Amino acid sequence: MYSFNQSIMKKITLITLSFLFLACSKKEVLLPQLDETIVADVKDLSPIYMFFETNDKDTLIDVNRSNSISSTNWLFNIDKRLPLRLVIPEIQKLQAKKEKSVHKSETSENYFTYMDKNKKALAFMPFGEVEFNFDKPSVGSNIIYFDRDGKIFFNHQLLSKKELDMHINGLLIEKESNIYIGYNKNLSYENYLKYRLLAKKIVITKLGLSVDYTKEFVY
Repeated sequence: MYSFNQSIMKKITLITLSFLFLACSKKEVLLPQLDETIVADVKDLSPIYMFFETNDKDTLIDVNRSNSISSTNWLFNIDKRLPLRLVIPEIQKLQAKKEKSVHKSETSENYFTYMDKNKKALAFMPFGEVEFNFDKPSVGSNIIYFDRDGKIFFNHQLLSKKELDMHINGLLIEKESNIYIGYNKNLSYENYLKYRLLAKKIVITKLGLSVDYTKEFVY
């Protein structure tokens, strides 16, 4: 299995910026492109593929997880055109499968793959044990919501990227509170990764406030 993974990674370095090909197949994954590298290298891995397909006007997802080994790091190679409403249920299934496996390693991680368009290299975004929820947070929760049309809301108030940190740190709070992250279910996977990266860069200086990155809400 390790030699197979090495072969896959060598192929990845030889392809053009946007495409990742599944070995022995004509199918292809059009990877998201971001401006920076979070993790540059992953060892001991298993590749998982989520392909973009269409049937008339319907968008479909085709998942290949035949090479997933629970004791390894899983690389999620997901086509950037797929909407979250199709991607997240498949991730949830795979998370559950890995968690239930008796072979699961406590040190193994899950990673989203993408292309660093500046370095023209494959890169990885860890998402660990994130719990995905197909619902809104409970009433009264603080929520940063990334909408499909590029708009960002904090508790229903429209804000720009530049305004987000300042607005949050200017809040009046009476007790310790968490801020949760939400995403429009029809966001493309590529835009989801861009927003996810933005959310990770939020700087909270307000005492009593913190961002809970262990849960993500998709609705």
